[in-house]
Amino acid sequence: MMGLLSQSELTRYNRQMMIKGWGEAAQLRLKRSRVAVVGIGGLGSPASLYLAAAGVGYLRLIDSDNVELSNLNRQVLHWSTDLGRPKVESAAMKLAQLNPEISIDARCETISKDTISELLSSIDLVVDGLDNLPTRMLVNSECVRRGLPFVYGAVYGNEGYMTTVIPGVGPCLSCIYPSEMPAPKPFPVLGTAPGVIGNLEATDAIKIITGIGVPAVGRLLVYDGERMAFEEVRIKKSSSCAVCGHIRA
Repeated sequence: MMGLLSQSELTRYNRQMMIKGWGEAAQLRLKRSRVAVVGIGGLGSPASLYLAAAGVGYLRLIDSDNVELSNLNRQVLHWSTDLGRPKVESAAMKLAQLNPEISIDARCETISKDTISELLSSIDLVVDGLDNLPTRMLVNSECVRRGLPFVYGAVYGNEGYMTTVIPGVGPCLSCIYPSEMPAPKPFPVLGTAPGVIGNLEATDAIKIITGIGVPAVGRLLVYDGERMAFEEVRIKKSSSCAVCGHIRA
């Protein structure tokens, strides 16, 4: 799988390979990449869908939850026939049907201090599909420790936020959220909001892997679905950050 592109891959990815600077070289970089999507819900569903469609060669899906009826207004990889099924299994089945030429590693596990190191082993880049800040901060710390790019996304109601952390290049998530984190609790979500942000996350991940384009490092993109507006907030690396302050940018 990891050699040159097959004829079917050349056909499958033809339209994106027409992009200036892409060609077979960038497509091979995608094929050889190993990406983890942490959380396969509202954000992780569209992100993993488009990463698979683009030809990321290895996708590790990490989530410990089962599909519930209340998920289905936004978690588009899960359908009514999947109720009660582990989310990673539901997602892996759909992604394998979409693109049988990639490898999908479904991990039905909880992310914790005890599991995070193994769950992110042998990974090149991490995409955030989580629904709470404490777990995101745990992933952020592990990515900084390993030097892994971490594409962050979050939603609330009809709003969304996205930035990319590249250790040693720009600020990490702890630079943005240095204060004590609130306990996770249910919050409102319109399904299109994680759809927008999840696709932005996939786009930045693809840009980092292929080397084509400028990722949102040091920039927090803010999406307002009610006004249909995007804003950009510049963020700086904090020298006092407990996670990345010791790393020179």
